[in-house]
Amino acid sequence: MKKHLNTLYVTQDDSLLSKDGETICISRHGTRLLRLPLHNLEAIQTFGWNIAATPQLLAACAERGICLSQCSPQGKLHYRICGFTPGNVLLRRQQYRLADSEEGALSTARLIVTAKILNARKLLQRHRRDHSPAGSPEEQALRRAEQDLARAARLSRRAENSQSLLGIEGAAAESYFGSFGHCLQRSDISFATRNRRPPRDPVNALLSFAYSLLAHDCRSALEAVGLDPAVGLYHRDRPGRPSLALDLMEELRAPLADRLTLTLLNRRQLNPDDFSRDDNGSISLSDNARRCVLTHWHERKNDSILHPYLNERITIGMIPHIQARLLAHHIRGSLDAYPPLIWH
Repeated sequence: MKKHLNTLYVTQDDSLLSKDGETICISRHGTRLLRLPLHNLEAIQTFGWNIAATPQLLAACAERGICLSQCSPQGKLHYRICGFTPGNVLLRRQQYRLADSEEGALSTARLIVTAKILNARKLLQRHRRDHSPAGSPEEQALRRAEQDLARAARLSRRAENSQSLLGIEGAAAESYFGSFGHCLQRSDISFATRNRRPPRDPVNALLSFAYSLLAHDCRSALEAVGLDPAVGLYHRDRPGRPSLALDLMEELRAPLADRLTLTLLNRRQLNPDDFSRDDNGSISLSDNARRCVLTHWHERKNDSILHPYLNERITIGMIPHIQARLLAHHIRGSLDAYPPLIWH
């Protein structure tokens, strides 16, 4: 269990949340684990299949405007319990106003795109340092891509409008994926460029699947804090597209999805026979391959990092929920700017 900002996260199964006076008590198998004043909280999020809350606590939370969300251990939102409060309506109204403001949306979009580019650069740097022999063609190509990304990050910070920012991000992505294949440490699987709808090779199929998992987690996180995942600040509105979830996942693509893809392939946990070609030419993962990806995705969520803004250790699985909460604080006006996660 950790408390980040004003949110209490409960991650241990068999926990019981109850009310004791003006406090919330968390116990497990009859042993009290934690006790906190209710007036310090604005939200409670549980992650697990067997975490219960007493009716007395639910009533107290409803009276105080504290929202309780229940998510699966993987972060999928199942339900939110809120009282009769205008908080979510006001938050979404602020979100819509910010999205309709060219300068307001652009200021946040710049930060998101800059973080995405810097995190992509960090992935290439790490691979070059750990696996590329000095002076080799791969090492030189990665260095050139890192320089391109550093330049793109500087440009994105001062992009004058959304179209300019989109062009900078597109050029950075082209440079990044143009060198991504050099991070593969095997000859039986190659990568030339990013393609999708449908993916045409195993690497692109794996990237698309990992991105879908990340998008799902980001959408669940946004819904858990009361934001509308369909109204983005960088990605424009489109029917059926979770634009804000796509915004949130941009900074997390390289350190979570791309890194997982490289790990599974370079460790030969996935091989060419784990993929099949469909009649339309698209590449699909086998059932065993999907199970492998899901297993390692969930294992990765249990690893911990030091969050650079909060300056405390959190599990990787909490990152979308923490970033969604920080974004909500910025939209409300309690943070001057959204602090994206820049990997170190």
